[in-house]
Order: sequence, then C-alpha cells, then structure tokens
Amino acid sequence: MKYQAYPAYKASGVEWLGDVPEHWEVWKLSHAFEKIGSGTTPKSDEVTYYEDGTIPWINTGDLNDSELFDCDKKVTEFALKNHSSLKFFPENSLIIAMYGATIGKLGLLRFEATVNQACCVFCDCSEIQSKFLFYWFIGMRQHVVSMATGGGQPNISQDILRSLKLSTPKQLEQTQIANFLDYETAKIDTLIEKQQRLIELLKEKRQAVISHAVTKGLNPNAPMKDSGVEWLGEVPEHWEVGCLKRFADIIDCKHFTVKFIDDGLPIVSIREVRDDKIDLSNANMTSENEWDFLREGRVPKLGDLIFCRNASVGAVGYVDFDTPFCMGQDVCLIRPEIASRYIHYQLTSVLIRNQIEAFLIGATIRRANVEEIRNLFVIYPPEDEQHLITNFLNLKTATLNNLIEKSNQAIELMQERRTALISAAVTGKIDVRHWQGESA
Repeated sequence: MKYQAYPAYKASGVEWLGDVPEHWEVWKLSHAFEKIGSGTTPKSDEVTYYEDGTIPWINTGDLNDSELFDCDKKVTEFALKNHSSLKFFPENSLIIAMYGATIGKLGLLRFEATVNQACCVFCDCSEIQSKFLFYWFIGMRQHVVSMATGGGQPNISQDILRSLKLSTPKQLEQTQIANFLDYETAKIDTLIEKQQRLIELLKEKRQAVISHAVTKGLNPNAPMKDSGVEWLGEVPEHWEVGCLKRFADIIDCKHFTVKFIDDGLPIVSIREVRDDKIDLSNANMTSENEWDFLREGRVPKLGDLIFCRNASVGAVGYVDFDTPFCMGQDVCLIRPEIASRYIHYQLTSVLIRNQIEAFLIGATIRRANVEEIRNLFVIYPPEDEQHLITNFLNLKTATLNNLIEKSNQAIELMQERRTALISAAVTGKIDVRHWQGESA
C-alpha cells in the first residue's frame, strides 16, 4: 500500500472500529441523520396502485452498489395517497437492503423516489455526506451483515442500522476520500470488466469448439452429406442422424413431491444442475423410503445424463461420480446406448440449444415435455469416433476451463483488494488527504 497512515490516532470507543484518526468524530447514525425510514408495498392485486404509475418505486432488486438514476417499477398517485408509509425520499439519499438475498446491497439515489419495506433510507444529514456513507457501508458490509438475524431469510432491522456507529472526518476530507475511492475503484472495475469479457470470449470459444466437433467431426477431409437441417448444413457422410430417442433411453422423473429433511439422502433437481455439471454439495435431502420410491425404475448410474425440463431448460449434467442420488421433479434421465460423454457434449452444443429455444418461443412457462426431448435432432457417429471426439473435447475444454478459472480467481482477488481499499480509506487506516488523482 503506497498510502501512509495518519500521524496520530485515538480510541474510538467502539470495539469493532478500533482506533481512528485523532481529529475524526464518532457518530451514531440515528443522531447524524434526521430521517431514517423505509416504505411499503401496495397490494399487488390492486391495479390502481401500479397501472400507468409514474412515481419511482425502488425495490431491493434495484440496488447494485451504484448510483441510481432510474428504476423499472412505478406506482400511482393513488397509491401514494392511500399509503401513509409510502413517502418520497430526496435525491442523494442512501438506500440499503435489509432482507433476503440482497441484504447489504446499496444504492445512492440521484432522483426523488419511494421505496418498499425492505429498503432502509438515510437522508437529511448536515455532517455526513451520502457518498462517504455509501463507501463506508461497502467497506463495513461484512460486519453489518454479520449482525443480521433469521436463518433462510436473514434481515437487518432499522433499529440495528440506526444504532451503528461510524467515524468520520470533516466534510472536506469526506469529499476527498470519496473522490479518491471513485477514482481508484473505477480503475479496479475496469480491470474486472476486462476479465469478465475475457471469460465471455473463452466460453464462446469453448462452445464453438464443442459445436464444431460434435457436428463436423475431427477429420476435415471426411466425405460430407446434407444433414437435412438448413441452418446446420453438412455432416460427415457415415454419421447417423435422427431423434435422440433412437440413440438413448429418456426416462422421466416421478411427478411426486417428497418431504425435505436435514439428514437424509440426496435429490437432484434443476437447482443441482449448474454449468452442465451435477453439484450435490447443497442438494436437498429426503427420507430413505421416499428416496427409494423416486429411484424405482430410474436409478442413475455412471455415464447417465440429468436433463432439466423446467426453468433452466436444456441444462444437462453428466454423472461422473459414484455417490447415489435420486431424481427430483422437473428433470429427466438420459441413458445413451454407448457409454460415452459424446452425447453430453452434443446436448450442450448450439445444435441442441437452438432446437430448445425454437420450441420454447411463445411459451408462457419455460418448460419442455419429455416427448420434445425425445424428439431432439442429434447426430450420431460410430462408437470409435465418439470416444475420439470425447477425448479431444476433454482436453480442449479442460484448457479453456482452466483459463476461465484463472480469470475468476483474478476477479476475486481484485474484488477483495477493492473492498480492502475502501475499508482502509473510510476507517482512516490510510491518509489520502494529499491525493491528487492522476498525479498521486
């Protein structure tokens, strides 16, 4: 770290804040801000509260640790008049999410708006700038979120937020710290965006490699024939083409809802199929009796595929482990006649993705029935070529996956550095009073 500490420090009187710069003050948020509040959600079945609404209404989904210049949801004047807790909050107010998956997420309001009950808003303070507080909450988020209560739906109450204490310098120095963090975090964010774009390109490359190998093969000189599909073109002459059901058994899940328990046997449904893999680490569990019932006539084994029929339609995981599990709802089991990963690669290719998107067009619910899956058009090479293509793709995708993983690790390190820098600046661990932007 090229920035120095302040010349002198004092005890803050707050254990988790520790020592702070000698000239900084410690504020309780409820004493610093004249207005700390939230809003409400008008009844969803009342169209008069929402239809043709023009009044901005912020929800926690709008909060993404950035400035807010607009929002998607609007409510009506009628809603405003009929809900006393639905009030306007002024520009430059700070919003923090209090509940659920978005807990601790922030938004810096750049226009007048109302909010729902899951948002806590800080406004009207003559001593603490909202931009400084914005960065303070980012730097202290881990501590703040640790104070949440509740299990599956954690929440931070307004009382907890009101009781928080923070140390701050005078406003001129607050501005300097905020400007410093705007500049430094923008540089880090640019690097993160470049890594994210690299990941996208690597994934596109992986998809292109897979799609070419499973539709054209590895021999560029192989005689070709018309596939019968206009957008696909030619395929190797000696390959078979036809419906998936010609080359694999497709077995639907049992349409039965079981009871989940904490100590039981694993179930694989759509939530366990991610990135074309099966992840049992957080799988739901059920009792042995219900588990055995779900496995009747459909026991997954090595080389099988689990295909999602609902929500993330087309996601498909390959069974490459020995841990027994059963199928939950909204998935089906695909068992190729040849024990090869080739069909898995083909089912993740553009060939299949395009077919799935075609029959989902216009569907009110993204769902595929088993017959549609059985009739997916596939290309099927001889067994020896399946193994050659599989081995080739295992090597190619492993290389690309390794590059993707390295980029993800780089992003994680940059995000950690970003948070550490913010935390150091807003708690006075580094002195940026003499920072001058480009010349720093």
